[in-house]
Amino acid sequence: MSQWRVFITRRLPDDILAPLFEHADVDVWPERLPPPYDELRRRTAAADGLLCMLTDRIDASLIAQAPRLRVISQMAVGYDNIDVAAATARGIPVGHTPGVLTESTADLAFALILAAARRLLDGVRFIERGAWQTWEPFGLLGQDVHGKTLGIVGLGRIGAATARRAHGFGMRILYTGPREKPDVAAALGATYVSFERLLAESDVVSIHCPLTPATRHLFNADAFARMKPGAILVNTARGGIVDHDALLAALRAGHLGAAGLDVTEPEPLPSDHPLMQCERVIITPHIGSATVQTRRRMAQMAVANLLAGLRGERLPHCANPEVFEKR
Repeated sequence: MSQWRVFITRRLPDDILAPLFEHADVDVWPERLPPPYDELRRRTAAADGLLCMLTDRIDASLIAQAPRLRVISQMAVGYDNIDVAAATARGIPVGHTPGVLTESTADLAFALILAAARRLLDGVRFIERGAWQTWEPFGLLGQDVHGKTLGIVGLGRIGAATARRAHGFGMRILYTGPREKPDVAAALGATYVSFERLLAESDVVSIHCPLTPATRHLFNADAFARMKPGAILVNTARGGIVDHDALLAALRAGHLGAAGLDVTEPEPLPSDHPLMQCERVIITPHIGSATVQTRRRMAQMAVANLLAGLRGERLPHCANPEVFEKR
């Protein structure tokens, strides 16, 4: 008889789940869309372990009605969908998957920078609607990326990896955040500046900070007004950092040149949302880590965190390591 019960909120490759099948009674949500909240609560109620995704709301109420729950393991680096304080109060460790998606997400951030600057999607649409009749000397003009100034909001792992890519384009690199990171910045040739100065001097602003109460709608109407005319905004962090109404207004007014968004709030955006119709916006469906290699490694890390928590061991990657100090 299996020792533990586990609920997994999305289908994952069987070979990655094999270690769990050996030791637990595993319940895998079979649908393409996430489990509805009531179903999530029901299936978690009797679980010893929960392997969840960023699309799942793991709040205090859900945690309270799961008396057997020993570990929550999220297949993502961020965990703003989880009430970590409630989990900590119960002594439940929360696992996540940092580091592994750094390079893949930085690749996508720079892809969005290039696509927005060079109007890549406009060119595709131009062909699709049959408008391409000849080469035009001043048609579909974009902006150079090489030699421009890149402003990075949050010089963590992904922000630093994006800065390394910018070096290949000869970009000047500014960064901002709650504190300076002199060692990292020196290796990247990056300069620490205030948020206001970064907005004023950057041709491209790339967001890499976590979503917290302090960063929610950090990019609002005031922030967009401070940005350089024609600047490009790229967000591969969390959708809630950007006020979408304010972004749309800045684009429609012609103050911002373009935006590349891999994250939105909500996800997905409704198909009739004005940002979906804006020609100067490129929206991708949260695919920053979506490579075969990265997603498999994320799943493996999530399983390893889950197994460690079930066994009462310290999680390899834990968002609330203080729970182990109480034991």
